[in-house]
This record gives sequence, C-alpha cells and structure tokens, in this order.
Amino acid sequence: MRIAITGATGNVGTALLRSLTAHGHEVVGIARRPPGPAAFPGVEWRTADLSTDVATTLTAAFGGVDAVVHLVWGFQPTHDEAYLERLALGGTRQMLGAASAAGVPHVLHMSSLGAYSARQGTGVAYADESWPTGGIPTSAYSRHKAAAERIVDGFEAEHPEVTVTRMRPALIGQRSAASGVLRYTMPSLVPGRAVDLVKVMPLDRAFTLQLVHADDVAEAYRLAIEQGAGGAFNLAAEPPLTAADLASGLGARHVHLPFRALRTAADLSWRARLQQVDAGWLDMAWQLPLLDAGRAHAELGWSPRYDAWQVLEEVVDGVRHGGYAETPALRRRSMIEGLTEALRGRSAARRHLP
Repeated sequence: MRIAITGATGNVGTALLRSLTAHGHEVVGIARRPPGPAAFPGVEWRTADLSTDVATTLTAAFGGVDAVVHLVWGFQPTHDEAYLERLALGGTRQMLGAASAAGVPHVLHMSSLGAYSARQGTGVAYADESWPTGGIPTSAYSRHKAAAERIVDGFEAEHPEVTVTRMRPALIGQRSAASGVLRYTMPSLVPGRAVDLVKVMPLDRAFTLQLVHADDVAEAYRLAIEQGAGGAFNLAAEPPLTAADLASGLGARHVHLPFRALRTAADLSWRARLQQVDAGWLDMAWQLPLLDAGRAHAELGWSPRYDAWQVLEEVVDGVRHGGYAETPALRRRSMIEGLTEALRGRSAARRHLP
C-alpha cells in the first residue's frame, strides 16, 4: 500500500515510518523540515508547512495513495495560540480538503485523550470511545483537539465513501523523542542530566497518568490501515501510573502537593516565561478520564508491547542520555544551540513563525 503521513518527522511519525517501511509499504513523508535522505531510506519526502496555504502541495502528495495519516500538530509556542490554532485546525481542514480532492479512500486522524470532556467528580473514571469529546476549556491543546474532532465529524458526514479513523492515545513516549520533548518543555540551559538531581517530586497524591509507547501507537495505525478499520480507537498501556509511581521512576521521593498550589505555581511561572508549559496541561492531567482501550484490542487485534513502566523507564533514560532521532523535530538537544536561539529570539517559546 502507498501511504502519506503529515508530520512524519515527529514522535509518532518516526515510529510509523519505521513500522510501515518494515512491512513493505510505500511511504510519502510530509513535513515542514524534511530530514536528509539517509534518515529513512526509501521514504519520499514533500515539504509543506500546514500553517500556510499548501493545499496544492498536499493534493499532489496525496495522489494515488491508499491512506493519509494526519499527525501534524503544534505544541509550542504556547504563548502564540493563534499560530497553534492555525496549524492544528487550519492544517486539519487543508488535509481533509486535499484528501477529498485527491480521492483518498482512507483518512486517519491523530486525535488525543485531550479531546475528551472532563470526568465528573474526583473519582477515577474509565472512558471508552463514546465519551463526549468536548475538551478541557482551560487548555488550548484540548480545545483544539476537540475542535478538530468537529471538523472531522463534518468531513465524515459529507464523505460517507471515505473511511475515517481517529486515534485517541494517552501520553506517548519513546527514547528517541526525549530531546524533542525537552526542547518543548524545559529552558535550554537545563541539561537532561538534571533529571538525576530531582530528589523530591511534588504532586497531588490523586494524580494518575497513562502512557503508551510510540511504536505501539504506530502499530495501531498500521493495523487500522491494513484492515481498513474506521471509527475511534483509544490507545493506552497498563497500568495507569500514580504520583508515587512517577516519582519512583525518577528515583525521587513523592511529596503531596495539592493540585491547586501546583497549578498556581505552573501558571505564574509560565506567564513570567520562566518555563514553557502552560497550566492547561495540568488541568488535562487532573480532569480527564482514563482510557479504556478495549476496542483497539478487540477490533484491531492491538496489544501494546510495552507496559507503562517500560515507557516511563525508556523516556527517563532518553532524557538522561540525550535520546534523539535524525529529524529536525527530534534532533539532538544542544544547550549552545538553545542559548543561541534564545538570544536571537527564536527559542521554542518565542520563535518567529510565519
């Protein structure tokens, strides 16, 4: 099969490139900054920035493909929501319009746990794919994921001849994405080795987090493509990790800090531009339900190879030792590069964008 992937150089994209090419599929990778030809032999690359008008480029890239996987999304700069919306929602509309113009029979959209509405009360709740997708209002990421679901709803209603698949994964990790994650979440002067200095982790004791490995998300996509499976699929590995589990994974001691105090500290430091993660991410972690991945198991035959503990261990090891991939998005993180970009006003939190 011939498959086009938008956002092919990111966390899930690189894992999907590995999976699809290993199973003999032809792949067209689409990215704002494609890697060198040696990074993924055999992949055809097209350059497209989906925050701009690239409808013609996408339609040409989608010509003759059996499926399009849409992974493009923006995580920074969190202070420039207009850009993030232009990329997330405008990019999704462009992808769907180009897929329709090119006659693509199968579209697979990367949604997220973040598309779901908040659980009621403080108890743990599991959500299957029928859970409302209204998002968390205080999170721009969540609002955009929910809005993208409405865009996909409209496309699906207008194009019943197209199979539409939505993947809704938990937090995705792999070793080679560590440098990219650090670039988007930590100031450039903080080295990855600083993880070894974390001796205390202040989190609310009720905090719970689900993880899934990028390779397992890629496997779900491959299975859905090969089976022509439509609909929504939750993706998460077991077990859900508690605050104490996360602290243990970092070799730290967990100290209970009420959520409201943690959120206030995160919000004030983000507004002061001392760190790059807005408080909406904490709101999602606090309010969203846990994912029930039973449908992916039953209908796709999907079974994650990595449990949540293994994903956490791999991510922490990647942070500690500078895990990276040979793509611009996941390139090796350099303190010198980060400092230079910051001095030029082009850090992840402040960079100039079209």
